[in-house]
Amino acid sequence: MGITEAGNFPAAIKTTAEWFPQRERALATGIFNSGSNVGAIVAPLSVPWIAEHIGWQWAFIITGALGFIWLVLWMLIYETPAESKRLSKAEFDYINADIPVGLPAEGVVEEKPKVGWLPLLGFRQTWAFVIGKFITDPIWWFYLFWLPDFLGKQYHLTGTAIALPVAAVYILSSIGSVGGGYLPLGFIKRGMPAFQARKTAMLAIAFCVFPIVFAQWLGSIDMWLAVLVIGIAAAAHQAWSANIFTTVSDMFPKRAVASVTGIGGMAGGLGGIALTALVQKRMFVHYESIGQLDKAYYIMFFICGAAYLLAWVLMFTLVPRIEPIKLDETD
Repeated sequence: MGITEAGNFPAAIKTTAEWFPQRERALATGIFNSGSNVGAIVAPLSVPWIAEHIGWQWAFIITGALGFIWLVLWMLIYETPAESKRLSKAEFDYINADIPVGLPAEGVVEEKPKVGWLPLLGFRQTWAFVIGKFITDPIWWFYLFWLPDFLGKQYHLTGTAIALPVAAVYILSSIGSVGGGYLPLGFIKRGMPAFQARKTAMLAIAFCVFPIVFAQWLGSIDMWLAVLVIGIAAAAHQAWSANIFTTVSDMFPKRAVASVTGIGGMAGGLGGIALTALVQKRMFVHYESIGQLDKAYYIMFFICGAAYLLAWVLMFTLVPRIEPIKLDETD
């Protein structure tokens, strides 16, 4: 499941690059990315009911079958803009409005050769994306996997009592995903160049994560204050994702977008492994063994708050301004 699911985002980001002009890609990414948060809310409400009333096997069968239904619809409906008979010339021109004058819109000319990973690793733009994903993706995994544990051990919530605060975090995440996608579009409408708008939006989003540093202290006053700042940080992560994914299509030709996204996704997975093995597992086990688990959360929330600012600095030190990659003379 992990292997096959990993192909979704590279394909989705390339699809967004194909179907949306540069200025709208972050918003489109934010909208489709919010679907994962909706699923995280729906699943705890539906899957346990299916398992209890029909059987646990059917929980896998029904949720898996939905994916195949979606796949059939995708195969029947999806086309690239150049191949779509339902797309007017005005719409096609709007999609390709960000392509410099004198260059053909991709898909009109003969298809270009695919790009291997090794040449892509020679560009600092690739490494900027890889570093950003390596540092920030593990924070999202922390929210996903450790939030119920945090609520249980810090506030003694059990069973369905955990569902409401977790759902609140995911609802905020969905809002952040769409809002974060709209933020650079608002800057662009005010006359800011697309890459500068993306860079500015990502810095603002990184600062929105920082209050999670105080989650433990606020939680000592009221649990819902902790849930609120964690929810804001999770929303900021999804806003960050909508923009960091879009930096790939800002910098690379469309034929390389899926490959670079895949490389970055792998880096994010490796970062998640590293954080879990080196920080979370050892640190949490140590502090829990001496009865000071709250200190582990203080440290982890500080890591969460600092990660995005660190990623922003490293990414835009490598790529301080937009320099679209030319893989050959035709790009």
